[in-house]
Amino acid sequence: MGKVRSSFLVVIMLALTMIIAACGGGGSEDVSGDNGGNNGGDKQNLSLLTGGTGGTYYPLGGQIGKIITDNTDANITPQTSGASAENMETLRAGEAEIAFSQTDIAAYAIEGKEMFEGKPIDNIQAIGSIYPETVQLVTTKKSGIKSVEDLKGKSVSVGAPGSGVYINAMQLLEIHGLTSDDIKAQNLSFDESTDGIQSGNIDAAFVTAGTPTGAVEALSAQNDVVIIPFADDKIQSLIEKYPYYAKDKIPSGTYGIESDVNTVAVKAMLVVTKELDENLVYEMTKALYENTDKITHAKGKFITAETALEGLGNMELHPGAAKYFEEKGITE
Repeated sequence: MGKVRSSFLVVIMLALTMIIAACGGGGSEDVSGDNGGNNGGDKQNLSLLTGGTGGTYYPLGGQIGKIITDNTDANITPQTSGASAENMETLRAGEAEIAFSQTDIAAYAIEGKEMFEGKPIDNIQAIGSIYPETVQLVTTKKSGIKSVEDLKGKSVSVGAPGSGVYINAMQLLEIHGLTSDDIKAQNLSFDESTDGIQSGNIDAAFVTAGTPTGAVEALSAQNDVVIIPFADDKIQSLIEKYPYYAKDKIPSGTYGIESDVNTVAVKAMLVVTKELDENLVYEMTKALYENTDKITHAKGKFITAETALEGLGNMELHPGAAKYFEEKGITE
């Protein structure tokens, strides 16, 4: 009987062991399934600096951030900011990892020129350019302003302090024989600029952003918006002196305008800190340029791998981004 009892106990112990092992194994498989792939708990949290809510960077940044989050091991959080120049300084300080910028402002940052005079930023590299940022000189029919020269003596927003818009405004005024002393310059964001035009506190505003720009669209809902054209000879002079500009055109129907408007543009781009892992940046670059069909913003149609190296000048690509474009056979 003792032997039978012992054998019975052994059988019971073996059965319990098998049940526990089965339960434990099942639990491990469930955890692995929940945390596998790009939905794992080890995603790296990264900040994407955009711009003000009335511009293009902010809404587009939300869509780009989602694409990268959905397709990589990065969890992207878009943040509002003062746009290009402020974004470069934030990257310098190590307080974010990715940012939108105008190509000209990123170049100034690396070279230590303009607003970065004597203080170059050496911890940033490019992912790639994404779309043209159009320089828009915005006013309304009731202002009577028909040319850049008509701005003399007027109250004009030249962009938020430290923004790329400010530099664009100063360079365009220069080409037209004017300086900031010839106007009543106001340092306003896009939303503040269009609110100021709406209320009559300012007469016009420089806005550098992808068209259509949210703040200008809002203004056009209640006003007859006018975008001041730039003459061909002035555009040529501007490009000769500042070669990162290119000719651009705002098509009729935008903001309700009745005919095409000749203007200029710089490129918008994405910048990252050098410290980001090469493989992660490769995956981010690939995710962005191969999922542009998921971008519903109007600027999505301009984002292509084939044009991503345009306007970067001498700015270095992050090794992860360079790897992606090399695989695609894309060179400047």
